Amino acid sequence: MTSRTLYYIPIIHTQSDMGSLSDSIRKVTLQKLGERTWRRKNNLIKQFWSGIEETLNTLSLTYGQTRVYQDGLPVCGKEIDIVTEIAKKGSPNHQLLVRLLEKGAMIMGTESAELLIKEYHLIKRILESGDVKEALEVEALQKADSDLVLGKRDAFIANRIATTLQAGETGILFLGLLHNVADRLPEDIHVLYPVNLPLAQRGKRYD
Repeated sequence: MTSRTLYYIPIIHTQSDMGSLSDSIRKVTLQKLGERTWRRKNNLIKQFWSGIEETLNTLSLTYGQTRVYQDGLPVCGKEIDIVTEIAKKGSPNHQLLVRLLEKGAMIMGTESAELLIKEYHLIKRILESGDVKEALEVEALQKADSDLVLGKRDAFIANRIATTLQAGETGILFLGLLHNVADRLPEDIHVLYPVNLPLAQRGKRYD
């Protein structure tokens, strides 16, 4: 059987990735970090994404045989519209997706819309807290629920890749650091980490 290759790219989200929650996230982050540190963090994230694009450009991808899977992008039939809209709002992640699309890559719906909505409500409860201390308390109280949703999202993502990535094709998975999808994938999918290992995979051996 011809193997399948998946480039696993652990990512850092920006405020523009967060949709309707972006303003609340900015407010909480500013309270926690202060304006100067917040701006420095944003600059570092932009550099991070520039580095990812430079790395992808070294991989000699055959774009017509490349499927791109994206954290937070639901299977809905409007994936390209969603990516384009978020890219217009300044997301370096989604701007990169648009450039990959223009080169011929296929943008794939990756996540369960139902599970994304559940996670949205969990995050919203944290952001609606009065201050940083209260937000941390709410986050701690609902950690078990958050972990459960995250695990279900990972299982869905792994199944989505397993059932859509065809023999001989290459996949690129952009996924937040806390996810653990690699251990759920079939053995014939060869997972490579061209940037960094996700947190869940650190400490393991990769020969």
